[in-house]
Amino acid sequence: MITFFQEIFQYGFLSNAAIACVLSGLACGIIGTYIVCRRLVFLSGGITHSSFGGIGIAYYLGWNPVWGALAFAVLSAMGIEGLSRRGRIREDSAIGILWSLGMAVGIVFVAMTPGYAPNLMSFLFGNILTISRADLIAMLVLDVILLGVMLLFYRPVLYISFDREYAETQHSPVRFISYLMLVLVAVTIVLSIRMVGIVLLISLLTVPPVIVNSLTRSYKKITVYSCLVTALAAFTGLYVSYRTDIPSGASTIIVLTFALILVKAGVYLFKKH
Repeated sequence: MITFFQEIFQYGFLSNAAIACVLSGLACGIIGTYIVCRRLVFLSGGITHSSFGGIGIAYYLGWNPVWGALAFAVLSAMGIEGLSRRGRIREDSAIGILWSLGMAVGIVFVAMTPGYAPNLMSFLFGNILTISRADLIAMLVLDVILLGVMLLFYRPVLYISFDREYAETQHSPVRFISYLMLVLVAVTIVLSIRMVGIVLLISLLTVPPVIVNSLTRSYKKITVYSCLVTALAAFTGLYVSYRTDIPSGASTIIVLTFALILVKAGVYLFKKH
């Protein structure tokens, strides 16, 4: 463990990874709580997988794949919300369509990319060691925006998370908050892809709030402790990856799953006695 901490300060890629654990933990904790309480887990999965379409198009055009993923994710989130709100198509149907369409578009454009096909494993399964300083700056800006939104709109977000109809009766800006939070969900997803990858990201967003929700019903406490749990799990996953040479994304999700099992078992035994 001592050697691990020494090398964090010695090697830039490990320092970036450790900082990313904290920054991504804050963003995923805030957004994950909203997703779980609003029951948007399936929608988040659709946004996550549809972003692969943007990655494929960006590779084909020679652009930064993160920008392609961001554009595709935001458009998918807005499209799902718009279509389902107008009643033109059921929300679960819209999510399923965009989920598969995004993956298909990404695969097609990667196959069409001239020359050597790029290795997309880091986007599909994550590689925290590839996070750059620019990624960290983007995460920091996102965290500041999320904290600002929560400070300014905490009560409307709280109302919308649990009861959208009640929020409307309180004259809350429901439509504005809903679209704003969806955009922030999309941005958080894209900036966290390098942590655990498209395939596993949904667990990073949902498992920490579920763990904390087993211990408290307070939205504020769930948000705060979810940030801590996510950051701690990501850092633990990084350490496990360092010791065992397995992907950090997979080890992070395994750590979270074991934590969930232990908490659920502890709560059950406590209530039983």
